[in-house]
Amino acid sequence: MIFAFFAILTMYIISISWLVYGFFKIKNYQKSDLKPQTSFTIIVPFRNEEENLPRLLDSFSKLNYPTDLFEVILVDDNSSEKFEVSGFRFQLLVTDNIRISNSPKKDAITTAMAHVKTDWVITTDADCVVPENWLSTFDSYIQENKVSMLAGAVSYECKPSFLHHFQQLDLTSLQGATIGSFGLGRGFMCNGANFAYKKMLFEKLDGFDGNNKIASGDDVFLLQKAIEKFPAEVHYLKAKNAIVITKPTENWKALFHQRVRWAAKTSSYKSAFGKFLGLIVFFGNLSFVILFFLFLFGIFGYPFLVLFAFFKLTIDFVLLTITNQFLTNTKIKSLLLSSLFYPFFSSAVALYSLFGSYEWKDRRFRS
Repeated sequence: MIFAFFAILTMYIISISWLVYGFFKIKNYQKSDLKPQTSFTIIVPFRNEEENLPRLLDSFSKLNYPTDLFEVILVDDNSSEKFEVSGFRFQLLVTDNIRISNSPKKDAITTAMAHVKTDWVITTDADCVVPENWLSTFDSYIQENKVSMLAGAVSYECKPSFLHHFQQLDLTSLQGATIGSFGLGRGFMCNGANFAYKKMLFEKLDGFDGNNKIASGDDVFLLQKAIEKFPAEVHYLKAKNAIVITKPTENWKALFHQRVRWAAKTSSYKSAFGKFLGLIVFFGNLSFVILFFLFLFGIFGYPFLVLFAFFKLTIDFVLLTITNQFLTNTKIKSLLLSSLFYPFFSSAVALYSLFGSYEWKDRRFRS
């Protein structure tokens, strides 16, 4: 039994070390002073976001980008009250979602595509805020590289609470794995809150055809389809000027359901590397949980648990630290407590996602 735990820990350390190596292979991008050329349509699916949408639209109005080179499409996914907007300098369209599948968000993007006239689309979420050089940084990279799809970074706007600090650690680990996998040439994950691609590419891939039975994954599945067919044209934009800021969930139940929604699509990944890494991380965390309970019941002594935790947390700390330095200018608070609690939380999420259901935007979906 000890050998099995040691083998899992070894594979875990090697896998996270590879992600650290991949993280450094992608260099930080600094935008140049090229004249803006790329035309964008920003697509924002939303449902009952009257509190958040004004903040997002205000950040659009502050973009350092010509207003004739971008437009915004808001797709209303059956909100209880209609959202009305006016007074913005940029072109703005609000349209109702046309439901054709089990995935409201994929349907919303597909609905918006019928109205897109620009070369590029870029998606974000209603509870986000974008930086002023967001579009100009994407444009600069697009002009300098042959690219048809660009994934960008997302970070949290945290309040001083353990719930928020824990979510920052969780999101940081996901962002680190995302960047590291791209650096290894095995990208398999991205975040739809900061995701750009050519409209022509979306059409070549037949959109979300083939995975629209799964409620989430508008970003991941499209990314994996693109990498499968056009790997050289899919890049990661590692640029501080293009990091989108979003809100953490406000309670543990909402966080649990959100993470179950994210985890539920893992088994449908086309990426063998993504599935393998997901299994290694799952068994690494589950092993820690099992060892903890074996210690409580007196089956194992504390030295092996302490050694396991030390080596696991050390390699986690490396990936978290370098990723957090890129994402924010602050330290991850409650790092030790969050790191010790994380294996229990993530193991519960992974196991529940295999059999349970989750709530999303006041609706229930099967995993």
